[in-house]
Amino acid sequence: MNKEYNIIVYTSNNCTFCNSAKNLLERKKLKYKEVNVSLNNSLKEKMIKETNGLMTVPQIFINKKHIGGFDELNNLEKLNKLDDLIKK
Repeated sequence: MNKEYNIIVYTSNNCTFCNSAKNLLERKKLKYKEVNVSLNNSLKEKMIKETNGLMTVPQIFINKKHIGGFDELNNLEKLNKLDDLIKK
């Protein structure tokens, strides 16, 4: 697998879906950058801007492409499409 992938996961404290998303990525041994927006309004505003107004977490980006939240990430994995996205 190409190591030149970039995953960013916007999270907040005590977020079950955030933890599920991180666990899925960790099970697959994928490195990601976690950006916790709980205590930083400027990071939250950046996330909202990058997601065209979405305010829920997690918000996941793979290679600068907005994937969505945990449900979308999990569906990509179930459909065996997550690895293809990482390789792009």
